[in-house]
Amino acid sequence: MSEKIAVAILGASGYTGAELVRMLALHPRVRIAALTADRKAGSTMAEAFPQFTGLDLPRLIAIGEVDWASIDLVFCALPHATTQEVLKAVPASIKIVDLSADFRLSDPEAYAYWYGHAHKALELQAEAVYGITELDRAAVAKARLVANPGCYTTCGQLPVIPLLEAGAIDPDSIVIDAKSGVSGAGRAAKEANLFTEVSEGFHAYGVGHHRHMAELEQGFSKAAGRPVRAAFTPHLVPMNRGILSTIYVKLQPGRTAEDLHAILAERYQGEHFVKVLPFGASPQTRHVRGSNFVFMSVAADRRPGHAILLCVLDNLVKGASGQAIQNMNVMMGWPETTGLEQIGLFP
Repeated sequence: MSEKIAVAILGASGYTGAELVRMLALHPRVRIAALTADRKAGSTMAEAFPQFTGLDLPRLIAIGEVDWASIDLVFCALPHATTQEVLKAVPASIKIVDLSADFRLSDPEAYAYWYGHAHKALELQAEAVYGITELDRAAVAKARLVANPGCYTTCGQLPVIPLLEAGAIDPDSIVIDAKSGVSGAGRAAKEANLFTEVSEGFHAYGVGHHRHMAELEQGFSKAAGRPVRAAFTPHLVPMNRGILSTIYVKLQPGRTAEDLHAILAERYQGEHFVKVLPFGASPQTRHVRGSNFVFMSVAADRRPGHAILLCVLDNLVKGASGQAIQNMNVMMGWPETTGLEQIGLFP
């Protein structure tokens, strides 16, 4: 464990960038060699995030100042649509984990439809591997560029995809009611995210046309072996971190809610970060806060032939930076838990 790789974090002054720094600072196989920011270039990480006071970290620089010759792997935590041109300039010898949405959709036409412009790095998009680690581990291990999944989609696909693969639920019945903390909107100053705008309230957004729909349906369709269109509505909750997805499904004939629980328990048996709770349990976001863990469960619906899936994760960790590090560990052939041993912070 003495040899370390040099990593760069692009967009280190955002929430996901800061989470990468928080966890990688203690990773035994990593040396943080470069940190970039836009508006905060020239500052220290401690000036951007006081919790890093006392750590020996590189000063924030502009992306154009990165010495790529000294970098082995890059985490890209830039906003969507800004990543494509940046990553085209990264030497082919450097591995990439991209936390933006830019390489998650394999169909360029789907990307153009959902994001409103043509993809600007089609060659990179063609080689990108979508990386929910537990579901895509073999492909991630061979990849040079991993498209790190979205937080909502990780929380939706982990409980649903094994059930679709097993033919246990009706693919046309999936309804995902998801709630996220405010950090999911990023750190940029936005009027809608002011304390007085979000506190003591609770609202839906992106109703009927949220961009994560395309990512969810891409995974669901692959698992079902046919096109799947799911209902998905995200909600903003006045908390800092966490996602809770309540997912309603219709059972295939002869199946029970207990069958769904057994399928998930078997699928994730032995997985370190995905825990299937006892049947009927109610996972809570506070139990995974600050950790890379996912808790899920299954409950019987009072309607015959239906079931309810519940899933929670920390949107900044397993929903973003933690899963990115998990994917890096797989790409490098290291134990997946390396640098990710944090247990949920409670209370």
